[in-house]
Amino acid sequence: MPKKPPKPPKAKRKIKAASLALPSEADVRAFIANSPGHVGKRDIGRAFDVKGAAKLALKAMLKTMGPERKQKPISGGLPPILEIEVIEIDGDGDAIGQPLMWNEGRAGPAPRLPISNEVKSAPGLGDRFLAKLEAYTGTGDFLYQARVLRSLAQNATRIVGIFRKSSGAGGRIIPSGKKDRDDFVVAKGDESDAKDGELVLAEITRQSGRGLPQARVRERLGAFDDPRNISLIAIHTHGIPDQFPQIVLDEVESLKPFGNEHREDLRHVPLITIDPADARDHDDAIFAAPDDAADNPGGHNIIIAIADVAAYVKPGSALDREARKRGNSTYFPDRVVPMLPERISNDLCSLKEGEDRPALVCFITIDAEGHKKSHRFSRAVIRVAAGLAYEEAQAAVDGRNPHALLETVLRPLWAAYAALSIARDKRGPLDLDLPERKIILNDKGFVSKVVSPERLDAHRLVEEYMIQANVAAAEQLNKKRTPLLFRVHEDPSAEKLRALQEFLRTTNIPFSLGQVVRSKHFNQILRAAKDTPQHRVVHEVVLRSQAQANYRPVNEGHFGLSLANYAHFTSPIRRYADLIVHRGLITALKFGDDGLSAQDISQLEDTAEQISAAERRSMLAERETNDRMVATHLAHNLGAHFKGRISGVVSAGMFVVLKETGADGFVPASSLGRDYYSFEPSRHALIGSSTGETFQLGDDVEVRLMEVAPIRGGLRFEILSEGKTGEKPKRVSKPAFRKIKNRRR
Repeated sequence: MPKKPPKPPKAKRKIKAASLALPSEADVRAFIANSPGHVGKRDIGRAFDVKGAAKLALKAMLKTMGPERKQKPISGGLPPILEIEVIEIDGDGDAIGQPLMWNEGRAGPAPRLPISNEVKSAPGLGDRFLAKLEAYTGTGDFLYQARVLRSLAQNATRIVGIFRKSSGAGGRIIPSGKKDRDDFVVAKGDESDAKDGELVLAEITRQSGRGLPQARVRERLGAFDDPRNISLIAIHTHGIPDQFPQIVLDEVESLKPFGNEHREDLRHVPLITIDPADARDHDDAIFAAPDDAADNPGGHNIIIAIADVAAYVKPGSALDREARKRGNSTYFPDRVVPMLPERISNDLCSLKEGEDRPALVCFITIDAEGHKKSHRFSRAVIRVAAGLAYEEAQAAVDGRNPHALLETVLRPLWAAYAALSIARDKRGPLDLDLPERKIILNDKGFVSKVVSPERLDAHRLVEEYMIQANVAAAEQLNKKRTPLLFRVHEDPSAEKLRALQEFLRTTNIPFSLGQVVRSKHFNQILRAAKDTPQHRVVHEVVLRSQAQANYRPVNEGHFGLSLANYAHFTSPIRRYADLIVHRGLITALKFGDDGLSAQDISQLEDTAEQISAAERRSMLAERETNDRMVATHLAHNLGAHFKGRISGVVSAGMFVVLKETGADGFVPASSLGRDYYSFEPSRHALIGSSTGETFQLGDDVEVRLMEVAPIRGGLRFEILSEGKTGEKPKRVSKPAFRKIKNRRR
């Protein structure tokens, strides 16, 4: 049999370095010169954001540079390219940086470097950049200024953890991240006087190579067993700015009360606020009355007044730049990290009872079935007649607690809400049950209890009024062709819909993909599962099929609310997106000269990305803090039994959330029983190969608490419940199963 001719050699791929995003040789040499320890190709690629095919070109370039790639520093011991951190915002709002790595004992104090104002987003304290040094051309006694090449991810260079002192010098840091497997070694002289058991913020000095990673203590945050410090872990881990620069505080102190000129006087209207009992800032007030127009029988006139934050926070000011950087307020059980200083959020803009306040007001007229007939906006001065808590308002309407404004204000508000509910039901927004959990602290800051506040009609009423105002704002700005930030919630992806359909086949609930899927179709699924054993798991899977909402300058609708036009308008004290919408209305309706600036418009897309990321950052920080607080609360309950629900299933085991506290922990597959357990993604379940015993997402279970890691907020459980009886897997692939010893009692 003749031999096959040999295959021709593959042509080597030619990389045109000039066409790829590569640093120059000089830049690479400068970066290496300023980096401690060994610097490899990965370090260089990460520093200059080299991706894809450009990696091959970088490798070729480094080869031509030879083994010696160092470059002599410029005058003053500074390399031409270095990593810097913002340490100060000066009186003019300009950022001052310092080299990230600096040996003070060898080279003297770290130099202060003004950062050129070419950065796309205003730098803030703690921000890090890869920068190129240039001769300083401004006024002042600086030798060099830093021109930013690109931003650096702060989380990659900092950790928060507990410092453990060694018997000699130095010590270790137990990191707070759930994914951090190794401790960090702290060398002698890098402890910064940290005490054993103290919470510290540290800088990673070496993460690759042999041995444990190393870090240098940068800041002592206090004792970890002090509950007031637990939220600091998330604040520092995620880089949430919790201190206002002095220039911002000075700017706030110089603010003067608003003027009433050119404002509609609505102080005679008995607007009320309805908020949580512990709320400190109040940014929305509402009123409703029957519409006496002959052509609108049974209709209502609604007024939604929102704090006019734009009257104080001017475009381009230091206050504005700081608010944009923060994106939103972040709420922890023991503190709030506000978007705006307290003088604005809790005083000048807060709609306090009996106080004159500036407001942007939305007037809406609806018919008897809640459909909007018209709307208009006004810039006004208001005076809130009463500030009520949700429970107080509900008790008055239910007849359990008389209130002076019951007949004149509360009942008309509820009547208009009843009409809006008719339209809402026809619209069919996604009706998911998302219970809120609230941590209650005692006077010493420790967790006292975790509660699920009752969902009242008062909550739904305020929510629906805010939705109506948000829709009106989006429609008004669309009509005027004014740039704005939409609140976008995309349709579920095709992949998630196919996964949902595959799961629903196991429950005999019909779901066809041959249609345009609307939120009402998901509500039909939820109704079909109601009062069945599958109710909880169906609810969980439907929730996981949804996309995450975000901000965009382009309108793509809101799937969950079943609305074509939606923007955030009603919370400008705590969300920057709402402030942008307010400025848009001021510009579009000629309410003043403090509307959208040219810079607001030019950086709208960047603002959308930035505040969407800030929102995700806050949500993660809030969740992690709740986990740590509850884990600390449960640390003395090892071995205790708890009722819970399976909240996630993976091949390695299950996540269980406790019903009493909402704490989330993990059950390793190795503790389930005498069987091989297979993970079936379509059913969100682990299934025994010989018994068919099934542990599925949404199942109620009983667990034993086996391990607590307060610093990471981690819990490990052992299952005590028997699984459900189910069908055995049709195919048994032993490598996918785990044979384990039965530990259940």
